[in-house]
Amino acid sequence: MGAGRAAVIGLGSMGFGMAQSLLRAGLDVAGCDVGAAAVERFVAAGGRGAASPAQAAEGADMVVSVVVNAAQTEAILFGPSGVAETLPEGAVFISSATMDPDVARDLAARLEATGRHYLDAPISGGAQRAAEGALTILASGSPAAFAKAKPALDAMAAKLYALGDAAGQGAAFKMINQLLAGVHIAAASEAMAFAARQGLDLKKVYEVITASAGNSWMFENRMPHVLAGDYTPKSAVDIFVKDLGIIQDMARSAKFPVPVSAAALQMFLATSAAGMGRDDDASVARLYARITGTKLPGEAG
Repeated sequence: MGAGRAAVIGLGSMGFGMAQSLLRAGLDVAGCDVGAAAVERFVAAGGRGAASPAQAAEGADMVVSVVVNAAQTEAILFGPSGVAETLPEGAVFISSATMDPDVARDLAARLEATGRHYLDAPISGGAQRAAEGALTILASGSPAAFAKAKPALDAMAAKLYALGDAAGQGAAFKMINQLLAGVHIAAASEAMAFAARQGLDLKKVYEVITASAGNSWMFENRMPHVLAGDYTPKSAVDIFVKDLGIIQDMARSAKFPVPVSAAALQMFLATSAAGMGRDDDASVARLYARITGTKLPGEAG
């Protein structure tokens, strides 16, 4: 394996696929996760297992962090048995978590002060594209960080956007994407539940809308979950509680009104409060249905 030594921290649906892509590219990859079963699965796929981020980072040229938020990223970097204890000088930490751009800048400054590189690199594309090495990566960082991360980026991305020479820009671009994604899911859920209330054939609604101007990628991707009555999480409601909450914080700091995303956040919050926070984010349609007594596939009406 001559492409370098890498580590992946977080072997969930996205991280596992990204780690597989690194293996296919010929990298020597160590995997670490809070769940032992995920590490065992990765070892069975040909990777190396690590008991902690620090162990995974030993001798690594690049560490890819695929966790949920800024707090987890900070713990992986600077907490007990964190990456900063063992990552070699000159190596790069590739952060894929969605977070406030100011936090990304702070984490980068702290790590770069120790002689390592930080690449702010949020991802988009879902678990299937992660497994195919076909993600969209929205990255910003120093030229040295990009150069060091190149083998990993080449393995994981179909589209790489280099968005600036310092951390924070990638995070900001991702938050704009998440604003739209959250609004589109909430709107699609509202429309589908409203269609059900009108007594329309929901399969036909899906067929018509996906061929019409009202379609969105999120409608096309998420509403099949409603049609199937299957809310096994591909992306959970609470992810958008977090992300749309970050957008509200950013907007408040900038004194910039974001009323549409604020309304979407309230729908995700209500869905989470109704006990569906860990279910698929299309569950917003279930909330609409439940509060209006509307029947959806697989749901009592």
